[in-house]
Amino acid sequence: MKLKVARETWPIAGSFTIARGSKTEADVIVATLSRGDFKGHGESVPYARYNENVPDVIAAIERAASVIEACQSRDDLQKLDLPKSALNALDCAMWDLEAKETGVPAWQLAGLSLPQNVVTAYTLSLGTAEAMAEAARAASHRPLLKLKLGGEGDAERLRAIRKAAPNSRLIIDANEGWKVEELDHLMGACAEVGVELVEQPLPADNDEALRGIKRPIPICADESAHGIESLHELQGKYDAINIKLDKTGGLTPALALAKAARAQDFKIMVGCMLATSLAMAPAFLIAAQADVVDLDGPLLLKQDRIPGIKFEGSVMFPPSSALWG
Repeated sequence: MKLKVARETWPIAGSFTIARGSKTEADVIVATLSRGDFKGHGESVPYARYNENVPDVIAAIERAASVIEACQSRDDLQKLDLPKSALNALDCAMWDLEAKETGVPAWQLAGLSLPQNVVTAYTLSLGTAEAMAEAARAASHRPLLKLKLGGEGDAERLRAIRKAAPNSRLIIDANEGWKVEELDHLMGACAEVGVELVEQPLPADNDEALRGIKRPIPICADESAHGIESLHELQGKYDAINIKLDKTGGLTPALALAKAARAQDFKIMVGCMLATSLAMAPAFLIAAQADVVDLDGPLLLKQDRIPGIKFEGSVMFPPSSALWG
């Protein structure tokens, strides 16, 4: 097995803003594993929130190249001491390689049912109440909107967005941007406009305040949720977890996490970083098990890779074998 790894930069349509800052480009890494005439590809996003960046992750993969090339299975890969985003790209590339070598699609290799179309959330960047209302109005035909919020002014944002998109379902993501003392007020504002899910309202290192509180809306862990080992600490604080392959280290541990989360009565959201369809394709295999699908990364780019996942509005079609798996 031979390894190649590369950096790619994909411009965002406009800019993308959350509580931690803004960006205009999606920086991804693409790992390629080849054996004979067959090649498997995997894409991931090193994320500063988890102390990762593209140059360091690529360097880590290159240093471990000989060990990676000697791996005989996805389980061997998961034993390597590499950043999670590195493991994600490699794990997904190995799934893709096996599917292409055997002619058996990845969903079947994973023991899953034939993938079906799903509806994805569509994300609105954090902005002023007026700007977010305008964006919501333009996206009001979409059935599910995900709102990036950040604390001060969020109640006004919510009311303006609901007025602009009266028929869309709403979920929100605070990206750790709320304070404990404003939690009750902002949860009340969410309930007022019919928000269905609140994602990571408090910082991961200060989320103990969520334990046992009365909540009008389910609360989902994102930055607080990583692998199976994190589930125990989430009990009593969260009702759902956001499974992202860049946090788990690939599709292999993500599938295991989804199974364990279900067994512990957590609802499941499958999410993504800003990336192309190559990163969404393996995550799509989690979508059938998810209560909420948030795989809109390609919709937020100026241009997706070709071939990419087909979207009709917010409806996602299963990825083609030419793309992945």
